[in-house]
Amino acid sequence: MNDLCADIGWKSINHIGEQLCGDHVEIVEQNEDSTVIVLADGLGSGVKASILSTLTSKIISTMMAAGLPIEECVSTIAATLPVCSVRGVAYSTFTIMHLINNETAEIIQYDNPQVIVLRDNVNYDYPKTEMNIDGKKIYKSVIRLHENDIFIAMSDGCPHAGIGMAYNFGWKREDIIDFMETMSVAGLTAKNLSTLLVDECDKLYGYKPGDDATACIVKIRKREPMNILFGPPSNRDDCDRMMSLFFSKQGKHIICGGTTSSIAAKYLRKPLQATLNFEKSDVPPIAKLEGVDLVTEGVITMNKVIEYAKDYLGKNELYEQWNYKRDGASLICQLLFEEATDINFYVGRAINPAHQNPDLPINFSIKMNLVEELSKSLKEMGKRIKVSYF
Repeated sequence: MNDLCADIGWKSINHIGEQLCGDHVEIVEQNEDSTVIVLADGLGSGVKASILSTLTSKIISTMMAAGLPIEECVSTIAATLPVCSVRGVAYSTFTIMHLINNETAEIIQYDNPQVIVLRDNVNYDYPKTEMNIDGKKIYKSVIRLHENDIFIAMSDGCPHAGIGMAYNFGWKREDIIDFMETMSVAGLTAKNLSTLLVDECDKLYGYKPGDDATACIVKIRKREPMNILFGPPSNRDDCDRMMSLFFSKQGKHIICGGTTSSIAAKYLRKPLQATLNFEKSDVPPIAKLEGVDLVTEGVITMNKVIEYAKDYLGKNELYEQWNYKRDGASLICQLLFEEATDINFYVGRAINPAHQNPDLPINFSIKMNLVEELSKSLKEMGKRIKVSYF
């Protein structure tokens, strides 16, 4: 088994005036190394399109994940979903990306814009085989995965962006490829690449989208372990055991909390150096400790990280607030959201006497909830999470 993994990110914008998006992305994990991703584009926009695309993506992803052949999936979709009585055309178009053992990608495309593949940041012209299933022309490709391969699936709202405004015939495929080749060089995550692509479409629509536009991006990368220590152990005698486990793990090391960092400094026999660099007024400054990649304050910093994590999973509007800053919360986000693939939490259950002041909005249960909330958000980002309590 190789040490590759898939970083998956997507973003949508709705047709102007619509509450719901007519596109839908469904991601189903078969196991730790095999994943089915479906991007479906429902006919038209609004509620009807949303229902059609949601049903299409749910049915296909569930059947594919169960190991059923594509012919059966498409036949089921054809039999299940209605055909538009007015136009007499397809209920929903779709793109399927099936990652198998993080070694090969099976791409199945029906009437959506062709998936763009970037290899070494340059467009890769992959082979396609045409199939006819129930009278529908479907393209199938099997691609051997390489590190840093980028797969870009889109609904037709992306190439239609700017029709009659910025461009006569929309944003051409070649122009989208040029745009994404330039963006891919920066080493951004799949989520941030999809955000940049969809935001550019929104701009070309004059921020009044004439269609739902969705981009789903899969980036193949090497596994990157990361370790985060949060809070001292409930039993003081466990300090050395907790520290030895934490520092023996491969990957970068982050420590959150004043008491915790003091224990780590004592264990490492290195001085803990405070910095007074208040880059953001609402985030306490970081500290320096030789042998540790990042030392931050605990609860307040972690709260900020969770705020950024929830936004990152949604509209990703706060991206610029943390991606270029050097405060504790921003640095944790850069490490956990962008670099890490496997994250080990070492959480101490000790009750901090400073948090027992009734005037403070912090208590033990809030601290545990922070870990649970952050773990949940990171899992939704596709990270592997392991939490150990002490």
